[in-house]
Formats: sequence, C-alpha cells, structure tokens
Amino acid sequence: MLIIDSKDCENIDKALKKYKKKFEKAKVLLQLRERQSFTKPSIKRRGEVLKAVYKQKIAMGQIEGK
Repeated sequence: MLIIDSKDCENIDKALKKYKKKFEKAKVLLQLRERQSFTKPSIKRRGEVLKAVYKQKIAMGQIEGK
C-alpha cells in the first residue's frame, strides 16, 4: 500500500503528483500486467538473450542505435 504524507496546507494537486510518482516507482502496474498471464521461463530467458544480443550489436556498431 502506498502512503503519502501530506501537510494540512499542501495543495491536493501536489499530493496527487507525489502519489503518481510513488506509484510509478513501485512498478505496481507492471507487476499486475505480468501476473495476468503466465510466461514460461524458457520464453523469458529467450527474450533476455535476444535483448542482450541486440544491445551487443548496437555497441559494436552493426546496428544504428536511437
């Protein structure tokens, strides 16, 4: 549960902004989406390997980066 300490004189917009920032840092939404469907560990590992290969190719200059 996310708790925001707000002072009595603090604007509600500032408190909402703090809440949104904490919510994003906690990665609650990412965890929720991840739990919606099961992905096999071998598929996760394959994705990590492909990502690493892609990053290595960018570092070597074979692929134009962003």
